Amino acid sequence: MSRVTSLSRLSLTAGAALALTACLEHPIKKVLYDKSSEAQENVAIAINKDVDILFVIDNSGSMADEQALLAKNFAAFINVLEAEDVNANYRIGITTTDSGNPRCSGALTKPEGGKLVLSSCVDRVALGDFTFNMEDSSAACTSVCDLTDAQLQIKPTETQYSNGEKAARNWIERIEGVTNLPDEVTTVQAFQCFGPQGVSGCGFESHLESMYKALALAGQESSATNYGFIRDTAILSIVFITDELDCSYVPEFDAIFKDNKVFWENPDDPNATSAICFNAGVKCEGAGPMYSSCRSANYDIDGNVDVTDDKAVLQPLSKYVNFVQNLETQKQMFDVNQEVLVALIAGVPPGYEDGADIVYEDEPDPAENDLFGIGKGCTFTPMGGETQTAMPPVREREFAEAFQVGGDRNLFSICQDNYSAALEAIANKIRDQIKPACMTKCVKDIDPSDGVLQPNCQIFEDNTAAMTRNEILPCEEVAGEWIAPAGETACFAELIDPANETPSMIDNMSPECVEEGYNLEFLLIRTAAAPAGTTISAACELSPNPGNDCPML
Repeated sequence: MSRVTSLSRLSLTAGAALALTACLEHPIKKVLYDKSSEAQENVAIAINKDVDILFVIDNSGSMADEQALLAKNFAAFINVLEAEDVNANYRIGITTTDSGNPRCSGALTKPEGGKLVLSSCVDRVALGDFTFNMEDSSAACTSVCDLTDAQLQIKPTETQYSNGEKAARNWIERIEGVTNLPDEVTTVQAFQCFGPQGVSGCGFESHLESMYKALALAGQESSATNYGFIRDTAILSIVFITDELDCSYVPEFDAIFKDNKVFWENPDDPNATSAICFNAGVKCEGAGPMYSSCRSANYDIDGNVDVTDDKAVLQPLSKYVNFVQNLETQKQMFDVNQEVLVALIAGVPPGYEDGADIVYEDEPDPAENDLFGIGKGCTFTPMGGETQTAMPPVREREFAEAFQVGGDRNLFSICQDNYSAALEAIANKIRDQIKPACMTKCVKDIDPSDGVLQPNCQIFEDNTAAMTRNEILPCEEVAGEWIAPAGETACFAELIDPANETPSMIDNMSPECVEEGYNLEFLLIRTAAAPAGTTISAACELSPNPGNDCPML
């Protein structure tokens, strides 16, 4: 019989008692004694390096240089995720800000509507995607990419919904160091070809609606492009790259772009301009030309402000905040500390992340003000190049602020000649969400004679869809490293040394776990990707005297 008398059942990635209970009713493989059957409680612990990243990239006519710069500097982002101490299991999906608008012919702009796109910009140059107003912007692609779709064939992979069936997916993926790209192509090279989206998209950008549709489609089996992109327990990061205002509109009120000129900056102008996007969704304080502040606001079809959501001509901001908040809440069922991350590289002044203020003021040139309804948020003139400008985001900024983590602004200026620092900072926020797997209950020392914790735990890999459970065996220490036993693709190590008390360095606990007062940390080692849809659970014998054994817990 086992010596285990008080056991805790815990989940390391999905953490749900329901999943664990379901697995207990089905065959257990490679297990001599299933300790979790005697578990008295569930303790959620996340071993989670999974990250799903959605890039929403503005593909309107003014974005060529910015797209090229994003691609050129993308290594700063990937280097954080692929660092040895992070080694994130990431997916990167890309969509555009084009979800259609009455002012943009669908036949000409071909709106993505949130669909994930993954094709080489080299191939799309020939399709006219990098031409706007007869101007050739193909250098935004060819300066960073020389690979065609034929050279970027995506390898088939699984998702948690694919029941073992592999297919080429519309995203970049790197799981346990293995990508879905051709062997000779790095993820940086792939993004440099897939990232530039061209300049032929609609100039009435729908940043928030495109994001919403992309994430919603990820859960719809009918979507051939997005289904399965979002993993239940993965950290979710959303990154917007844009130089203009959000114009996500309500189709019922599309007259504001046609013949209802309530929100037109100049009603005598025969054509609507992007000023509608500002005037129909933003309210500023002050008489102008300089305003003390500007905020998102609901306007109805007659121009009345601060109306209820159901009367708003632009999609109410609450639609998007509530939708993403619901995703975050679902993820917190598995990891209570997990937060959705939202970042912008947009029309805020350089240094905004360090406290610089956005200045809201009318453009001195009335003709320029007619275009956008407000003056520039930032301006940049590269050496020997043309001046670039960007409009101050309001709706996008408030959406990002709704998911701000800590006191740091995750918003960066698009008006600069290098995005490396911004991309690195965005990736660092993701890295900070990848936390060590601390055991959040005090574990019993089954052999207190040597003064070093000797835990009594078992680790399992559960798949509720397949109704299977496999035990993960302990790692072996070989030449100062944790190594999976022969024939195993996964193993676990128990880190039990909080203060360098043992001769070995590889059993040292992380400072985060030690500071919280925990006495055990798990480390999961894989030599191959986990089967899609699997979770990790464990059962440990708990201390009968936690006040003595874990005094700081």
